[in-house]
Amino acid sequence: MAVYRPTIGLEVHAELATRTKMFCDSANDPDEARPNANVCPVCLAHPGTLPTINREAVRHILRIGAAVGGTLADYSEFDRKSYFYPDIPKGYQISQYEHPLVRGGTLAGVMLTRVHLEEDTARSSHAGGKSTVDFNRAGIPLMELVTEPVIPDAGTAGRFARELQLLLRTLGAGNANLEKGEMRIEANVSVSPTPGAFGTKVEIKNLNSFRSVERAVAFEIARQEEVLGSGAAVVQETRGWDEAKQATFSQRLKEGSADYRYFPEPDLPKLFLSEIPEFSYDAIRASLPELPEERRARYEKSYGLKGDDVAFIVASVERSAFFDAVARALNNDAPLVRSAANYLVSDLAGIYAKRGEDGYAGLSPQSFAKLIRLTAAGDLSSRGAKDTLALLVEKGGDPEALARDAGLVQIHDAAALGKAVDAVLASEPKAVGEYRAGKQAALQYLLGKAMKESRGAGNPELLKKIIAAKLG
Repeated sequence: MAVYRPTIGLEVHAELATRTKMFCDSANDPDEARPNANVCPVCLAHPGTLPTINREAVRHILRIGAAVGGTLADYSEFDRKSYFYPDIPKGYQISQYEHPLVRGGTLAGVMLTRVHLEEDTARSSHAGGKSTVDFNRAGIPLMELVTEPVIPDAGTAGRFARELQLLLRTLGAGNANLEKGEMRIEANVSVSPTPGAFGTKVEIKNLNSFRSVERAVAFEIARQEEVLGSGAAVVQETRGWDEAKQATFSQRLKEGSADYRYFPEPDLPKLFLSEIPEFSYDAIRASLPELPEERRARYEKSYGLKGDDVAFIVASVERSAFFDAVARALNNDAPLVRSAANYLVSDLAGIYAKRGEDGYAGLSPQSFAKLIRLTAAGDLSSRGAKDTLALLVEKGGDPEALARDAGLVQIHDAAALGKAVDAVLASEPKAVGEYRAGKQAALQYLLGKAMKESRGAGNPELLKKIIAAKLG
């Protein structure tokens, strides 16, 4: 039985966050609900109009390139890519071919081929026997990132796509929301029985969720293995992904680069980037924030955080910013910061999940840090901290005042706790007898009853000492 080796390469398009479109002054507003509101003669391709290059979009691509350790171009140019579809108003797309802004680099352990800049297409809709075209999206700056064909499996493909989305958000280059079409993923999949050799490549278009990436790639690997196993040949083609059927389906035969008839865009100037100070490698590199991989390493080294906790916090730009603010409020005290991470990853995440939110914007980092200090000082039990945290998310304010009003602040008064213990011992003669007979488990039972008698506010260690003392 043949052993097939899959090879996957990804092509990712992501809309860039700029004030205006790629080659004109129309607003770049992907959330504009009114059809054809953000358009002008340039992005509608009226005769005689001329494009101009969006400086901010070029800078975004160069910063992405520096973040992945790629080679930033000294010379670059744009090309015309013939593309005759209704959602391409010019009949061609301005893209980059021979001279991309970035070559090479690595992200999430995957080698990259290139990162280049182009313009997005319009959006076509088909319903009720009619087709309409909304040109709001036409001309929005678009990053295209191409990986080397080195991804070995569906899981690695999904992890790479998630890491790229996180990088784009960290850099402020774009929101990269797949469900809104701001980031679109295409996978090139082949399988081969020969080590070191590629099979026939099949492209899966426009995957709009990380789960779809993983499932589509896994399905296509299995499909191609079945085709080859039957003695047939895999056809080079473009396939779509049917989410309902969880299967790929044939769309068209795959074009090659010759079909696009690339040639240099005559209406745009060549870019000599070394002549532009803000586009120098040093200037671009100095503009980068702390990158996700650097942040993970810092959390592990500075606070002793591990594995899943680090991954969960860093996976969201907003979450890691909140966590950093909490750490500063705790003076970066490692034990306290680790405690904060535990509550953030488990209890706080659970609260937000129930609310259908992934917020943190409405919660004060200083208030959350104070709750951690109250817990570390023994003023709040673990149960009390969880309940106070829920109140803090719901109401805001001072956690100590919230806990006090809810009767959650731990009682350290031995006299008051002694009265609670007396009431429990009087009502639990069987457990008292078992403890005096040497059954240590009875002590834990009595402690639980005493905690309940004190409405969860009794200091458990002090309660345990009082119970043991009273029972001799």
